[in-house]
Amino acid sequence: MRKLTLFCGVFLLPFLSLAQNLGQIEQKTETKLDSVVVEAYRAGKNTPVSHSAIDISTLRRQSPVHSVPMVLSLMPSVVSSTEGGNGLGYSSLRIRGSEGSRINVTLNGIALNDGESQQVFWVNIPSLTSLLQDIQVQRGVGTSVNGSGAFGASINMRTLFASPEPYGSAEFGFGSYNTFLTTIGAGSGLTKKGLSFDIRFSHNTGDGYIRNAKSNLNSLFTSLGWYKGESSFKINYIMGDQKSGITWEGISLEQMKTDRRFNPAGLYYDIAGNPHYYHNETDNYTQHHIQGHFTHRFSKNLISGSTIHFTKGDGFYENYKPNRRFSSYALSNQVIDGKSYSRSDVIQRQYLDNNYTAFTSNLSYNKTGLTSVAGISYSFYDGDHFGNIIWSMYNEMIPDNYRWYLNRGKKGDLSAFVKTEKSLNSSLIAFVDLQYRRVKYTLSGEDKDFASLGWSGIYNFFNPKGGLTLNINSENQLYASLSVGRKEPGRSDIKESIKALSHKEIKPERVLDYEIGYRLNREKLHFTANIYLMEYKDQLIPTGKLSETGYVIKENVDKSYRRGIELSAALRPSPYVGIDANLSLSTNRIEEYTQYIDQFDAGWQLVSQRAVRFENSKIALSPSVTSMAMVSLYPCKTTTLTLNGRYVGKQYLDNTTREESSIPSYFIMAISASKSYEIKSGRFIDLQLFVDNLLNNKFVSNGWIYSAEFLSGESYRTEGLYPQAEINFTGKISFRF
Repeated sequence: MRKLTLFCGVFLLPFLSLAQNLGQIEQKTETKLDSVVVEAYRAGKNTPVSHSAIDISTLRRQSPVHSVPMVLSLMPSVVSSTEGGNGLGYSSLRIRGSEGSRINVTLNGIALNDGESQQVFWVNIPSLTSLLQDIQVQRGVGTSVNGSGAFGASINMRTLFASPEPYGSAEFGFGSYNTFLTTIGAGSGLTKKGLSFDIRFSHNTGDGYIRNAKSNLNSLFTSLGWYKGESSFKINYIMGDQKSGITWEGISLEQMKTDRRFNPAGLYYDIAGNPHYYHNETDNYTQHHIQGHFTHRFSKNLISGSTIHFTKGDGFYENYKPNRRFSSYALSNQVIDGKSYSRSDVIQRQYLDNNYTAFTSNLSYNKTGLTSVAGISYSFYDGDHFGNIIWSMYNEMIPDNYRWYLNRGKKGDLSAFVKTEKSLNSSLIAFVDLQYRRVKYTLSGEDKDFASLGWSGIYNFFNPKGGLTLNINSENQLYASLSVGRKEPGRSDIKESIKALSHKEIKPERVLDYEIGYRLNREKLHFTANIYLMEYKDQLIPTGKLSETGYVIKENVDKSYRRGIELSAALRPSPYVGIDANLSLSTNRIEEYTQYIDQFDAGWQLVSQRAVRFENSKIALSPSVTSMAMVSLYPCKTTTLTLNGRYVGKQYLDNTTREESSIPSYFIMAISASKSYEIKSGRFIDLQLFVDNLLNNKFVSNGWIYSAEFLSGESYRTEGLYPQAEINFTGKISFRF
């Protein structure tokens, strides 16, 4: 922490000093070149897909405790959740009922999804919203992007553009549950020689809502840019360092009735039966992202952009495990003072050490009536998974940092696409998007239970998309599209199938996405309506179970679908009032689903499984109704008041559609207020206050469930629920110049 603070201090002062003495430069060309790399992967105003966006001014008005999933929670069909209950630490989102591994996320055109799990762990880049220029969300298959296939949506983010003028800022936040947040930043502006430098550092800490949801998060963003004539070059460095408490286990329904802030992570008992909690039950991870972007304009109509990227990530989970068999770690019994012990309390660390390299290049051609983009990308992921024992209660001859397993995953992903929007006449525009992906994935070594993971697979995917947009007039627009998406299983899907001796049965997924929409754009009213039909083949559906380290376990189902309608509106009746609302209604079904219930004997030995079949069952964690309404007041240019309410319908934790496997619907409200003061020419103080869960509702946003039975006929069920914080507050004061 001291080193990072010193690093920021050393760089901030000279660059701010330099910037004050530099003159004016041209801005338009540089700004365009700054964004062109990302625009190649975005939907435009005539692209026939459903999309929404958040600009930098809206991002700056968000609570500093909110991660990207929480910021996006007011968008159509989005449901967000936090494990710790209040925003810091682990958070996740689902769009149209599809969870994170089915949502493609890119930062400056480079995929952020983990190569193996296909998830994005948002906590790994703390305070990400403070580094962003804007976010675009495409629902459904969307347009071609790099990385894993988009089955529910794609999220396209780009980091801050170069500022035309020098600036500096310092933000300090505080909130409920001992939350403290600090962000400092500065930039040189664009110099006469076309150089720019930006730096931003954040440090956030908090206890979280539930026990052991503590967080200690740091992030650093630096950007060095050079803009000269028709070319630009930019290097970004992003560091994320996080240490947070283990929160993925959730709590049972019975536990929540007595103490909804309880968390079983790290719980153990001494010889006398007294409960204790291990103090370092934590998740620790550090990432370093380096991106180099080069852009060149060959002519008025032809622009190219290329990016090379490298990510280094490493970290570990540390867990206290009571009464574990030595044999489960391939260790012999330990003899202490002549007594042999077959079990012991241990502290274990499970490590991940990975490298991710990516290269992308695209060429954009634009002229009146024609927009065309072609792109190619290749990425390679190399990740080691291993586990060490760092302490044992009974230890006669266990080596220091004894390693009991090691396995590796390697994944190469080659993709190429071409997409074109062509005006067929004055009002009709055709859209074609063709993508090819080749994925090679290998697993080697042994898992923690000594199961061999030797496996290799190659997937070839062709994902065509096409549609039409009809501009009826300057205000009214209709569009329709059909897209095909295919994607590979994730590491946990393959790993679990190998252990079940069914890895030859696990299949890649396919979706046909039909979209029909209408857009109305008037000066004071914006309205969109979108109907979607997403028809799946071999969709990987959550079973309701989690792996030991919190991954969702999924399985293929033959036929399933997600169908719905999304409505959104933005009304500005006067300069002082803004009204926003959206409503999503959907039906999410599996035509035929078979649940396999584990059957145990009295000694908890798995004996067999019993198959239970369901017809037309609802897909887990896919609410049929979500909605949002927000009123914003602008009494003067420097003051904003906002009140919003969000509703999420009933969700099922598994695919059985049983009432006992559901979590109830919930409605929550939030209010925020901001005021800006100019204390000196060009220098400002901003004050902001945020109140979340204004009505103090006690609700659950997410969870998992596992059902089994004994041969005696007795049933068994356990669940993990994630209660969210009651009414809570965050304040922020900002200084900027």
